Amino acid sequence: MITGIKKSHKTTEIFFDEGSDILVINTYNTSLKNRLTAYARVYPDLCRQIDDNETGGLSFEIQKDRFSFRLLPPCSDERKEKARACAEALNQSRKEL
Repeated sequence: MITGIKKSHKTTEIFFDEGSDILVINTYNTSLKNRLTAYARVYPDLCRQIDDNETGGLSFEIQKDRFSFRLLPPCSDERKEKARACAEALNQSRKEL
């Protein structure tokens, strides 16, 4: 979708306060919009779309306890090498088919 908005202005904003059990997510991120839309369709009592800004952004209300941030530590060199070896083996097996 061409929106006329610069990519640097297409932000994802998450608003919540400690006194409420609802948080609001405003986003232009297509993957996040798709995931939230699908979640809202399956669980309408926990999540709902509240706004479409007509330029590609959507806003959702979601129960605060249904949302989480996941912080991942950097991968060690050993783990990267193991993942690389697994990917190479998988690619090799696909070529043989």
